[in-house]
Amino acid sequence: MASIPANPVTRERFEQGMTYDEFKAQMTRNQERFTSNESNLALGHDDLETFRRLPRPLQVLVLAEDWCGDVVDNLPILGRLAAESSKLDLRIFLRDQHPELMDNYLNRGEFRSIPVFVFFDEDFNEIGRFIERPESVTARRADQRRALSEQYPDLGDPTTPVGQLPEEARVRLTELLAERRAQSKPLDNQEVVRALRDIVERADS
Repeated sequence: MASIPANPVTRERFEQGMTYDEFKAQMTRNQERFTSNESNLALGHDDLETFRRLPRPLQVLVLAEDWCGDVVDNLPILGRLAAESSKLDLRIFLRDQHPELMDNYLNRGEFRSIPVFVFFDEDFNEIGRFIERPESVTARRADQRRALSEQYPDLGDPTTPVGQLPEEARVRLTELLAERRAQSKPLDNQEVVRALRDIVERADS
């Protein structure tokens, strides 16, 4: 496994970010969905214990925007883990206002995907990072899109970006995808928690 390069984040820079509550307070979009995701999340005992037993708190730098669906889905998971374990110190930066930070954490080296969660130890050595969503969730969403296109051919080719579809097809597909994703959300949440556990277990080993 390739080593993670040194990161230019210092404690002073980290502490310039918003707290989780400050981020929520400044949201202008998707507050209701964000709050619902936060309150409806089911966290298992073993999952929480992984974080609670950390010998020292970890710092987590977050890059996010309230318009992003993956932020609205996944940041509440990190927020709940932080609140219920008392072992994660979150600082959140808005992606579009901090390109100099974002460009250190590009998805596959080129995409400004969010959310980004970067975990640091007390000396600000990077432990690991989470970007956007687990690959398994991406694959499941692609499968859902293909299945809908097979069931409803008028929704277009599954490789066509949703935004490029005719308006009627786009609206219908968006509604159907939302239904499918709501059904798979508990599993998606479990896989996000598992990915975050994998990162912090490196600090606990």
